[in-house]
Amino acid sequence: MNIKAFACAALAAAFIAAPAAAQETPIKFQLDWRFEGPAALFLVPEAKGYFKAEKLAVTIDAGNGSGGTVTRVASGAYDMGFADLAALMEFQANNPAAPNKPVAVMMVYNNTPAAVMALKKSGIKTPADLKGKKLGAPVFDAGRKAWPIFAKANGIADVTWTAMDPTLRETMLVRGDIDAITGFSFTSLLNLEARGVKADDIVTLPYPSYGVKLYGNAVIVSDTFLKKNPEAVRAFLRAFTKGMKDVIADPKAAIQTLKARDGLIDAALEERRLKLALDATVLTADAKAEGFGNTSAPRLSLMSSQVSDAFSTKARVDSATIWNGSFLPSAAERDIFKAAKK
Repeated sequence: MNIKAFACAALAAAFIAAPAAAQETPIKFQLDWRFEGPAALFLVPEAKGYFKAEKLAVTIDAGNGSGGTVTRVASGAYDMGFADLAALMEFQANNPAAPNKPVAVMMVYNNTPAAVMALKKSGIKTPADLKGKKLGAPVFDAGRKAWPIFAKANGIADVTWTAMDPTLRETMLVRGDIDAITGFSFTSLLNLEARGVKADDIVTLPYPSYGVKLYGNAVIVSDTFLKKNPEAVRAFLRAFTKGMKDVIADPKAAIQTLKARDGLIDAALEERRLKLALDATVLTADAKAEGFGNTSAPRLSLMSSQVSDAFSTKARVDSATIWNGSFLPSAAERDIFKAAKK
């Protein structure tokens, strides 16, 4: 073969090999909520190229609640998402014949961020003080839906509920229309402060601190995508875990990544929200005991039973169909606690 022919053959081979080498698995991913502090957990690995290094082409969209995220992943509109485990349980139990039921593959919020919040001037200091009070929350709020579990654990009865749009929840509390609210602690606390309430004047009763050991948000994936692309799911979780360590080590830098996605955010506010979320749900004693990303079978089984009762699902929640931990990175790779600043 002469030099010219050899060069042509080499060039042709390069063109043939290039598409294969560059091939990436596309993943449409939906968050549980808007681009606020916790969204940095997913935006950082995307911005730093960790997903791309795993040959994944990940697109991340904002959400409008865990229930919507679960439904969209089940419909196939999204391949993966970030959603409250209780919302996933509710969907599965109410749609037992659904052909593409999502499954949780990594626990991110090992403890639910749900909490009851009140103002000190109400006289509410403990769960027992909620008896006979007026509570408020959107009907789809995670804390509101899990209220029967919190009430049973703390012997609370005779409360009345007011439903409202999420944007009015903290306003109605400040105005005195209701005595207490349920919501994610890292969201409602900052919303109350934004309405002129001092942090010292707010009472927070976190569900995990008062006998309710529910899991919070997890990475979920559609059954169809999981079966077709098991290695892509493993790769996603590896890249995400790597990004988690970066976020924990430097929350301020993580929020700059968020601001690059949404230039209208208040960086200082969202950095605080991110740190509150990490402390309340990720860097917890329960998460450390079970290993970041993993779950405990007895605890998962108990939650399945509690959600079945509290949410009055059509069928009982089957914990075996909710969770699949076989795609997780190794325990050593998931040791995110070393990244936390002392």
